[in-house]
Amino acid sequence: MYGQSESQSSEKSFAFVIAGCAAVLISIGFVLLARGSNKQTGDVHFVSKINPNKASVASLVRLPGVGPVRAKDIVAYRQRITNSSGNVAFQEPNDLQNVKGIGPKTVEKIEMWLKFDQKP
Repeated sequence: MYGQSESQSSEKSFAFVIAGCAAVLISIGFVLLARGSNKQTGDVHFVSKINPNKASVASLVRLPGVGPVRAKDIVAYRQRITNSSGNVAFQEPNDLQNVKGIGPKTVEKIEMWLKFDQKP
């Protein structure tokens, strides 16, 4: 460059490269931050756990993997078992596998959101 020594020119080139790299890294940071804030994970958040021995269909459908049909099946099974034996239908998460359409994978997804009591 005109009127500049070779070392001044190298310093300016080096500074330009560093500034460019910094701008790229900052841009990547903003993109990742924006992606993280808009991310929808499908996580279910409850204020309290759900007792399948007492919960309504509306409460049960909030459980991951439990839709309206499955929730109605849980309530129907619960009513049938509780009425005939006087005991609760579900004493632990695996008891939900007695409801048609609920298997080990569904139980695994929902067990952290469940609570059980031993009274009908």
